[in-house]
Amino acid sequence: MTHMHITAWALGIILFLVTYAMYRSGNGKARIWHMVSRLLYVLIVATGLILYTGFDLKGAYAMWYGIKMLLGILVIGSMEMVLVRTKKQKSTAGTWILFVITLAIVLYLGFKLPVLPFS
Repeated sequence: MTHMHITAWALGIILFLVTYAMYRSGNGKARIWHMVSRLLYVLIVATGLILYTGFDLKGAYAMWYGIKMLLGILVIGSMEMVLVRTKKQKSTAGTWILFVITLAIVLYLGFKLPVLPFS
């Protein structure tokens, strides 16, 4: 399940960047890829939730994994906000900052926290 989650978020970030570039260039097919990226968001959240509930969390790790999960949802929300604001040709500076900061924190926590056995 961990491999599926990592694959989903890696593809999600790549597809997010591709869709953003397509919106910026005015490509009409960007809407299709935007919908595909939304499907990946659902897959990311679903696999993350399965992993979170499947871990035998105890003590401080439960808190840190919970924070990581909430920040991961914020990353997905900021990705969606960037795409929607780009589509509407509005300023995206604040949402890009939110995306980069939360993604950096989530990646840090993801690599720093121990890999727990899946029950």
